Amino acid sequence: MYLLGSRMYVKCTRCHVALFLKDAQRCQSSAAHLEQDDFLKGAPHRKHPGVINLKTVHLPEQLQVAAQSILKRADVKSLSEKAHKLSNFLWSRKRATETSQLREKAVLLENKFLEQVRDIHTDGIDHKLEAQIRKRVLSELKRTTYHRTPLRYDEDLGLVYMAARLAGGYAAVLRALNEIKKRDPVFVPYSLLDFGSGLGTGTWASHTLWGDSLKEYVCVDSSGDMNTLAEQLLSGGNEVDNPVIKQVYFRQFLPVSPKVQFDLVIAAFSLSELATLDERVNVIFTLWRKTNSYLVLVENGTKDGHQMLMEARDTILKREEEVKHDLRRPSVFAPCTHELPCPKLIKQHVVPCNFSQFYYSLPLSRSQERQQEKFSYLIISRSDEEKPQKTEHWDMARLISHVRRRPRHVQCQLCCANGELKQLAVTARCHGKDMYRCARSSEWGDLLPMFHAEDDDTKNDKTQ
Repeated sequence: MYLLGSRMYVKCTRCHVALFLKDAQRCQSSAAHLEQDDFLKGAPHRKHPGVINLKTVHLPEQLQVAAQSILKRADVKSLSEKAHKLSNFLWSRKRATETSQLREKAVLLENKFLEQVRDIHTDGIDHKLEAQIRKRVLSELKRTTYHRTPLRYDEDLGLVYMAARLAGGYAAVLRALNEIKKRDPVFVPYSLLDFGSGLGTGTWASHTLWGDSLKEYVCVDSSGDMNTLAEQLLSGGNEVDNPVIKQVYFRQFLPVSPKVQFDLVIAAFSLSELATLDERVNVIFTLWRKTNSYLVLVENGTKDGHQMLMEARDTILKREEEVKHDLRRPSVFAPCTHELPCPKLIKQHVVPCNFSQFYYSLPLSRSQERQQEKFSYLIISRSDEEKPQKTEHWDMARLISHVRRRPRHVQCQLCCANGELKQLAVTARCHGKDMYRCARSSEWGDLLPMFHAEDDDTKNDKTQ
C-alpha cells in the first residue's frame, strides 16, 4: 500500500514479484556473467586480454640521440616552424581526384549549364554557346577540384620530416605492432619488409618488439636521401659503419621475385604518397604477395587515411589475383572484429575510424612535449584453415572512442562482430562485475567481450 497525491493504492504483490524476476532474469541473461577462468585467465581486470594500448611512448634512446645529433649538425633555420607547417600539410592532404570522378562531375556541370542556357535561348544552342559552356565547365572544375601537391623528399625536406614526424610515426607503428605481440605471442618473425620506410620507424618499432628474433630487415624507399638519413640514424648520427640494428638493407625498389616472402610487411604513411587508386591497388597486391604472416598498414587518422585503408581491405578480401602464389586466405586481424563493410563508411560518420597514442616528441628545444598521435591502421594475416566455429559465449568488440567512466556505469562506443556500431552503458548489475571492471580498465582502441545474450532474451520473452 502506498500514497500518491491524496489517493491510496494497493500494490499487487504477485505482479510486482513477476516484474522483478523478469527484470532480474533479463539482466542476468544479457550479462552471461564473465568468468575469470574463461576470459581473464587469472589476470587482473586492469590487464585483461583485450587491453592493447601502450602508455606514453618514448623514442629509443639511441634513435633520439642520433636524430638530435643529425639535426644539430645540419643547423636548419626555423626548424620548429617548418616542422609544424609540414605536419599540418601532411595531416590535411587529401587523395587526388580520380579521372572517372572528374568525368562524372564534368557531365553533371555540363547538363546543369545546358539547362540554364535552354531557359534563355529557346530557339536552340549553337556551336558558339556549346564552346562557352565547355569553357565554363573547365573553369568550374579547376576552381572546385582539389589539386594534390606531390612531395619530393630530398635531404632538406628529410631533415624537416625527421623533426616533424619521427616520434609520432614511431609511436603509431609501435602501437599497431604491439597488438600482434599481445594477441599472438607465439608469432616470432625472422624477416621484415618496410615499404616506404622513410626514416626507418618501422624497423625501429619492430626491433623494439622482436629484436631477438628478427634477422633480416629490408627497407624500401624511392628517395635515396631518405635512405641515407635512415642509415645515419642506425649508426648513431654518424657515418661510421657500426649500426645499432644489424642486417638492415636499403633498396629503392621492391624485390622482383613474387616467391620471396617476409614474415612481417609494414607500409606506414606510404599509401597516401601514391597519387591514384590504381597505383595503390597494385602496391597492395604486391605487398600482400610478399606477406608470409602479417601485413600492417598505418595512415593518418583522417577520413582519407581511413578510406585508403578500407580500399586496401576490400582489395585483398574481395579481388582475385590473376596468379596466386600463396593459397592461404586473408583474414582481418585488427582493428576490425569482422569482415563486413565498415559501418562508419556506410553511415558516413563525421569522425573516421581512428585511434590515439600519446608520445613524447623529439626535443628540439630543452623540453619534451607530450603529444597525441591520431592514426588509422589495418592488420591482415594469412590463415591456413577455414574460419573455425566459435565455442565461446562471447565475441570481441572494439572500443572506437573515448571510454566515459561515470558513477556505477561506463559509457562505451563499440564496433561489434556483427558489423554494427553500438552505444553501451556497462553496469555491474546488468553485465556482471567482471565485465564492468574490464570496461572501467579499458581505453579507446582496446577490445571488450560482448556476450551472446540475444537468444536468451527472446526465450525469456516467449516463456513469460
